[in-house]
Amino acid sequence: MKKTETDFYRQQFAERGFVPAPGCKSYCEMGTAWQLSDKVGKGTYWLYEKKDLFNITIHDFFFHKDTILEFNWPECLSIMQYDSVSGEELTPYRRLEAGSIKSFIGRCRPYKVLIHKKIPIRSVEIEMKPAYYEDYLKEQYPDKYASPLGAFASVGQTMDFLEMSRLLWQVRDYRGKGMAANLFYEAKVAEALSLIVERDRALQKKQEARKKLSAEDTQLLRNLVLYLNDHCMQELPLEQITQVACMGVRKLQTAFKEMYGCTITEYIQQRRMSQAENLLANTELSIGQVAQTVGYTNASRFAELFRKSTGLLPGEFRKMAQNMQLLSDNS
Repeated sequence: MKKTETDFYRQQFAERGFVPAPGCKSYCEMGTAWQLSDKVGKGTYWLYEKKDLFNITIHDFFFHKDTILEFNWPECLSIMQYDSVSGEELTPYRRLEAGSIKSFIGRCRPYKVLIHKKIPIRSVEIEMKPAYYEDYLKEQYPDKYASPLGAFASVGQTMDFLEMSRLLWQVRDYRGKGMAANLFYEAKVAEALSLIVERDRALQKKQEARKKLSAEDTQLLRNLVLYLNDHCMQELPLEQITQVACMGVRKLQTAFKEMYGCTITEYIQQRRMSQAENLLANTELSIGQVAQTVGYTNASRFAELFRKSTGLLPGEFRKMAQNMQLLSDNS
Protein backbone atom coordinates (compact mmCIF):
# COMPACT_ATOMS: atom_id res chain seq x y z
CA MET A 1 0.00 0.00 0.00
CA LYS A 2 1.27 3.47 -0.92
CA LYS A 3 2.36 5.49 2.09
CA THR A 4 0.48 8.78 2.29
CA GLU A 5 1.91 12.08 3.49
CA THR A 6 -0.15 11.78 6.67
CA ASP A 7 1.24 8.30 7.38
CA PHE A 8 4.74 9.64 6.82
CA TYR A 9 4.17 12.64 9.05
CA ARG A 10 2.80 10.58 11.93
CA GLN A 11 5.59 8.02 11.62
CA GLN A 12 8.31 10.65 11.76
CA PHE A 13 6.93 12.26 14.90
CA ALA A 14 6.10 8.95 16.58
CA GLU A 15 9.74 7.92 16.12
CA ARG A 16 10.78 11.10 17.95
CA GLY A 17 8.68 10.56 21.05
CA PHE A 18 5.24 11.95 20.25
CA VAL A 19 2.19 10.05 21.46
CA PRO A 20 -1.53 10.73 20.87
CA ALA A 21 -3.02 13.27 23.30
CA PRO A 22 -6.81 12.96 22.90
CA GLY A 23 -7.43 15.02 26.05
CA CYS A 24 -5.57 18.09 24.79
CA LYS A 25 -7.92 21.10 24.71
CA SER A 26 -5.51 23.67 23.28
CA TYR A 27 -6.60 23.28 19.66
CA CYS A 28 -9.66 22.91 17.47
CA GLU A 29 -11.41 19.63 18.27
CA MET A 30 -11.64 18.73 14.58
CA GLY A 31 -7.96 17.75 14.51
CA THR A 32 -5.73 15.31 16.36
CA ALA A 33 -3.25 16.39 19.05
CA TRP A 34 0.02 14.64 19.87
CA GLN A 35 2.23 15.23 22.91
CA LEU A 36 6.00 14.97 23.16
CA SER A 37 7.41 12.54 25.72
CA ASP A 38 8.90 14.26 28.77
CA LYS A 39 12.09 12.26 28.19
CA VAL A 40 12.60 13.96 24.84
CA GLY A 41 11.16 17.42 25.41
CA LYS A 42 7.87 19.12 26.08
CA GLY A 43 4.92 20.35 24.04
CA THR A 44 2.42 19.32 21.41
CA TYR A 45 1.60 19.32 17.75
CA TRP A 46 -1.82 19.27 16.15
CA LEU A 47 -2.92 17.81 12.82
CA TYR A 48 -6.03 18.43 10.75
CA GLU A 49 -6.24 16.37 7.57
CA LYS A 50 -8.43 16.43 4.52
CA LYS A 51 -7.73 13.00 3.10
CA ASP A 52 -5.60 13.06 -0.06
CA LEU A 53 -5.94 16.86 -0.38
CA PHE A 54 -4.21 18.79 2.42
CA ASN A 55 -2.97 18.82 6.02
CA ILE A 56 -2.88 21.68 8.50
CA THR A 57 -0.45 21.41 11.40
CA ILE A 58 0.36 23.50 14.47
CA HIS A 59 3.61 22.89 16.35
CA ASP A 60 4.40 24.05 19.87
CA PHE A 61 7.20 22.04 21.50
CA PHE A 62 10.91 21.98 22.31
CA PHE A 63 13.60 19.32 22.66
CA HIS A 64 15.80 18.86 25.73
CA LYS A 65 18.84 18.31 23.50
CA ASP A 66 19.99 19.68 20.16
CA THR A 67 18.25 17.41 17.67
CA ILE A 68 18.91 16.67 13.99
CA LEU A 69 15.87 15.68 11.95
CA GLU A 70 16.54 14.04 8.59
CA PHE A 71 14.04 12.59 6.12
CA ASN A 72 12.70 12.65 2.57
CA TRP A 73 9.36 14.42 2.44
CA PRO A 74 6.58 12.93 0.31
CA GLU A 75 5.48 15.05 -2.61
CA CYS A 76 3.70 18.17 -1.33
CA LEU A 77 3.73 21.97 -1.35
CA SER A 78 3.97 23.63 2.06
CA ILE A 79 3.68 27.14 3.44
CA MET A 80 4.36 27.88 7.10
CA GLN A 81 5.20 30.58 9.61
CA TYR A 82 7.61 30.29 12.52
CA ASP A 83 6.53 32.35 15.52
CA SER A 84 9.44 30.89 17.46
CA VAL A 85 12.36 28.72 16.32
CA SER A 86 16.10 28.31 16.73
CA GLY A 87 17.95 26.11 14.29
CA GLU A 88 19.42 25.68 10.84
CA GLU A 89 18.56 23.81 7.69
CA LEU A 90 21.63 21.81 6.73
CA THR A 91 20.92 20.83 3.09
CA PRO A 92 21.62 23.51 1.95
CA TYR A 93 22.62 25.55 4.99
CA ARG A 94 20.21 28.33 6.00
CA ARG A 95 19.27 29.65 9.40
CA LEU A 96 15.62 29.34 10.41
CA GLU A 97 14.21 32.72 11.40
CA ALA A 98 11.41 33.43 13.87
CA GLY A 99 8.70 35.53 12.29
CA SER A 100 9.47 34.29 8.79
CA ILE A 101 7.16 32.76 6.22
CA LYS A 102 8.72 29.70 4.59
CA SER A 103 7.70 27.58 1.63
CA PHE A 104 8.79 24.01 1.12
CA ILE A 105 8.56 21.67 -1.88
CA GLY A 106 8.45 18.03 -0.81
CA ARG A 107 10.39 15.36 -2.68
CA CYS A 108 12.65 18.06 -4.08
CA ARG A 109 15.66 16.86 -2.07
CA PRO A 110 16.42 15.13 1.24
CA TYR A 111 15.68 17.42 4.17
CA LYS A 112 18.00 17.79 7.15
CA VAL A 113 17.58 20.32 9.94
CA LEU A 114 19.21 21.02 13.30
CA ILE A 115 16.82 22.15 16.04
CA HIS A 116 18.45 23.80 19.05
CA LYS A 117 17.55 22.64 22.54
CA LYS A 118 15.14 24.42 24.92
CA ILE A 119 13.85 26.89 22.30
CA PRO A 120 10.18 26.29 21.40
CA ILE A 121 9.21 25.53 17.81
CA ARG A 122 5.94 27.40 17.39
CA SER A 123 4.64 27.29 13.86
CA VAL A 124 1.55 26.92 11.70
CA GLU A 125 1.73 25.04 8.40
CA ILE A 126 -0.50 24.21 5.44
CA GLU A 127 0.62 21.22 3.37
CA MET A 128 -1.05 20.69 -0.01
CA LYS A 129 -0.91 17.32 -1.72
CA PRO A 130 -0.71 16.63 -5.48
CA ALA A 131 -4.32 15.50 -5.50
CA TYR A 132 -5.19 19.07 -4.48
CA TYR A 133 -2.79 21.34 -6.35
CA GLU A 134 -2.80 19.23 -9.52
CA ASP A 135 -5.86 16.97 -9.88
CA TYR A 136 -8.47 18.99 -7.99
CA LEU A 137 -7.45 22.38 -9.35
CA LYS A 138 -7.20 21.08 -12.93
CA GLU A 139 -10.70 19.72 -12.61
CA GLN A 140 -12.04 22.97 -11.16
CA TYR A 141 -10.21 25.32 -13.54
CA PRO A 142 -9.42 23.34 -16.72
CA ASP A 143 -8.86 26.41 -18.91
CA LYS A 144 -6.99 28.51 -16.35
CA TYR A 145 -4.86 25.98 -14.47
CA ALA A 146 -1.15 26.62 -14.07
CA SER A 147 1.18 24.69 -11.78
CA PRO A 148 1.75 26.58 -8.51
CA LEU A 149 5.17 24.97 -7.96
CA GLY A 150 7.09 27.98 -9.24
CA ALA A 151 5.00 30.34 -7.12
CA PHE A 152 5.79 28.31 -3.99
CA ALA A 153 9.49 28.25 -4.86
CA SER A 154 9.50 32.05 -5.20
CA VAL A 155 8.42 32.47 -1.56
CA GLY A 156 11.50 30.76 -0.12
CA GLN A 157 12.00 32.22 3.34
CA THR A 158 10.81 35.79 3.77
CA MET A 159 9.82 38.28 6.43
CA ASP A 160 7.71 40.20 3.92
CA PHE A 161 4.44 38.30 3.42
CA LEU A 162 2.08 39.93 5.90
CA GLU A 163 -1.09 38.65 4.22
CA MET A 164 0.05 35.06 4.71
CA SER A 165 0.99 35.76 8.32
CA ARG A 166 -2.53 36.98 9.02
CA LEU A 167 -4.09 33.96 7.34
CA LEU A 168 -1.96 31.50 9.32
CA TRP A 169 -2.74 33.33 12.56
CA GLN A 170 -6.44 32.93 11.77
CA VAL A 171 -5.92 29.21 11.23
CA ARG A 172 -3.98 28.93 14.49
CA ASP A 173 -6.68 30.72 16.49
CA TYR A 174 -9.74 28.99 15.01
CA ARG A 175 -11.87 26.83 17.33
CA GLY A 176 -14.95 26.00 15.23
CA LYS A 177 -16.79 22.68 15.01
CA GLY A 178 -18.46 20.37 12.52
CA MET A 179 -19.15 21.36 8.94
CA ALA A 180 -18.35 25.00 9.68
CA ALA A 181 -14.80 23.99 10.64
CA ASN A 182 -14.36 21.85 7.53
CA LEU A 183 -15.51 24.72 5.33
CA PHE A 184 -13.24 27.15 7.18
CA TYR A 185 -10.11 25.06 6.64
CA GLU A 186 -10.95 24.34 3.00
CA ALA A 187 -11.42 28.06 2.41
CA LYS A 188 -8.14 28.98 4.12
CA VAL A 189 -6.16 26.46 2.07
CA ALA A 190 -7.62 27.90 -1.13
CA GLU A 191 -6.95 31.44 0.11
CA ALA A 192 -3.34 30.57 0.97
CA LEU A 193 -2.75 29.20 -2.52
CA SER A 194 -4.38 32.29 -4.03
CA LEU A 195 -2.10 34.58 -2.01
CA ILE A 196 0.99 32.66 -3.11
CA VAL A 197 0.02 32.73 -6.78
CA GLU A 198 -0.92 36.42 -6.62
CA ARG A 199 2.34 37.26 -4.84
CA ASP A 200 4.33 35.49 -7.54
CA ARG A 201 2.42 37.39 -10.23
CA ALA A 202 3.18 40.68 -8.49
CA LEU A 203 6.88 39.77 -8.23
CA GLN A 204 6.98 39.04 -11.94
CA LYS A 205 5.41 42.42 -12.66
CA LYS A 206 8.03 44.09 -10.48
CA GLN A 207 10.79 42.28 -12.35
CA GLU A 208 9.34 43.50 -15.65
CA ALA A 209 9.17 47.03 -14.27
CA ARG A 210 12.77 46.84 -13.09
CA LYS A 211 13.86 45.96 -16.60
CA LYS A 212 12.55 49.36 -17.69
CA LEU A 213 14.68 51.13 -15.10
CA SER A 214 18.35 51.83 -15.67
CA ALA A 215 20.89 49.92 -13.59
CA GLU A 216 21.83 53.19 -11.91
CA ASP A 217 18.22 54.02 -10.95
CA THR A 218 17.66 50.48 -9.69
CA GLN A 219 20.69 50.73 -7.41
CA LEU A 220 19.60 54.17 -6.16
CA LEU A 221 16.17 52.77 -5.25
CA ARG A 222 17.71 49.80 -3.45
CA ASN A 223 19.92 52.16 -1.46
CA LEU A 224 16.87 54.25 -0.61
CA VAL A 225 14.97 51.20 0.66
CA LEU A 226 17.89 50.31 2.94
CA TYR A 227 17.75 53.87 4.27
CA LEU A 228 13.97 53.71 4.75
CA ASN A 229 14.29 50.40 6.61
CA ASP A 230 16.74 51.97 9.06
CA HIS A 231 14.87 55.26 9.53
CA CYS A 232 11.18 54.46 8.93
CA MET A 233 10.30 55.08 12.59
CA GLN A 234 11.44 58.70 12.22
CA GLU A 235 9.80 61.62 10.46
CA LEU A 236 11.01 61.55 6.85
CA PRO A 237 10.20 64.69 4.83
CA LEU A 238 9.89 64.12 1.10
CA GLU A 239 12.71 66.58 0.44
CA GLN A 240 15.05 64.49 2.60
CA ILE A 241 13.99 61.28 0.84
CA THR A 242 14.62 62.75 -2.61
CA GLN A 243 18.08 63.89 -1.50
CA VAL A 244 18.93 60.38 -0.32
CA ALA A 245 17.58 58.91 -3.55
CA CYS A 246 19.35 61.47 -5.76
CA MET A 247 16.17 61.82 -7.85
CA GLY A 248 13.55 64.44 -8.49
CA VAL A 249 10.18 64.06 -6.78
CA ARG A 250 8.17 62.97 -9.81
CA LYS A 251 10.78 60.53 -11.10
CA LEU A 252 11.27 59.05 -7.64
CA GLN A 253 7.56 58.52 -7.04
CA THR A 254 7.08 56.86 -10.42
CA ALA A 255 10.19 54.69 -10.25
CA PHE A 256 9.54 53.56 -6.67
CA LYS A 257 5.97 52.50 -7.50
CA GLU A 258 7.18 50.61 -10.57
CA MET A 259 9.88 48.76 -8.66
CA TYR A 260 8.10 48.01 -5.37
CA GLY A 261 4.42 48.11 -6.28
CA CYS A 262 3.51 50.69 -3.63
CA THR A 263 4.13 54.34 -2.81
CA ILE A 264 6.92 55.43 -0.48
CA THR A 265 4.35 56.39 2.15
CA GLU A 266 2.70 52.96 1.91
CA TYR A 267 6.10 51.25 2.22
CA ILE A 268 6.97 53.23 5.35
CA GLN A 269 3.57 52.48 6.87
CA GLN A 270 3.97 48.75 6.18
CA ARG A 271 7.32 48.72 7.97
CA ARG A 272 5.89 50.65 10.91
CA MET A 273 2.86 48.38 11.25
CA SER A 274 5.05 45.28 11.19
CA GLN A 275 7.15 46.67 14.03
CA ALA A 276 4.00 47.72 15.91
CA GLU A 277 2.63 44.17 15.73
CA ASN A 278 5.84 42.88 17.30
CA LEU A 279 5.78 45.49 20.09
CA LEU A 280 2.10 44.88 20.89
CA ALA A 281 2.59 41.13 21.06
CA ASN A 282 5.89 41.01 22.91
CA THR A 283 6.20 44.09 25.15
CA GLU A 284 4.17 45.85 27.84
CA LEU A 285 4.43 49.27 26.22
CA SER A 286 1.16 51.19 26.22
CA ILE A 287 -0.56 51.69 22.89
CA GLY A 288 0.44 55.34 23.00
CA GLN A 289 4.07 54.36 23.59
CA VAL A 290 3.95 51.86 20.73
CA ALA A 291 2.54 54.56 18.47
CA GLN A 292 5.38 56.95 19.37
CA THR A 293 8.01 54.23 19.02
CA VAL A 294 6.99 53.45 15.45
CA GLY A 295 6.72 57.09 14.43
CA TYR A 296 3.21 58.39 15.24
CA THR A 297 2.61 61.26 17.66
CA ASN A 298 -1.18 60.81 17.37
CA ALA A 299 -2.35 57.52 18.92
CA SER A 300 -5.76 57.77 17.23
CA ARG A 301 -4.14 58.09 13.80
CA PHE A 302 -1.91 55.13 14.62
CA ALA A 303 -4.93 53.04 15.66
CA GLU A 304 -6.73 53.95 12.43
CA LEU A 305 -3.77 52.91 10.27
CA PHE A 306 -3.19 49.76 12.33
CA ARG A 307 -6.80 48.64 11.85
CA LYS A 308 -6.53 49.35 8.14
CA SER A 309 -3.40 47.18 8.00
CA THR A 310 -4.46 44.26 10.22
CA GLY A 311 -8.24 44.45 10.48
CA LEU A 312 -7.91 44.87 14.27
CA LEU A 313 -7.48 47.78 16.65
CA PRO A 314 -4.15 47.73 18.55
CA GLY A 315 -5.86 46.67 21.79
CA GLU A 316 -7.71 43.86 20.02
CA PHE A 317 -4.49 42.64 18.41
CA ARG A 318 -2.67 42.66 21.77
CA LYS A 319 -5.49 40.76 23.48
CA MET A 320 -5.47 38.11 20.75
CA ALA A 321 -1.70 37.73 21.00
CA GLN A 322 -1.85 37.44 24.80
CA ASN A 323 -4.62 34.83 24.62
CA MET A 324 -2.58 32.72 22.24
CA GLN A 325 0.46 32.99 24.49
CA LEU A 326 -1.64 31.73 27.45
CA LEU A 327 -2.86 28.81 25.37
CA SER A 328 0.69 27.92 24.41
CA ASP A 329 1.97 28.20 27.99
CA ASN A 330 -0.84 25.97 29.30
CA SER A 331 -0.61 23.30 26.59
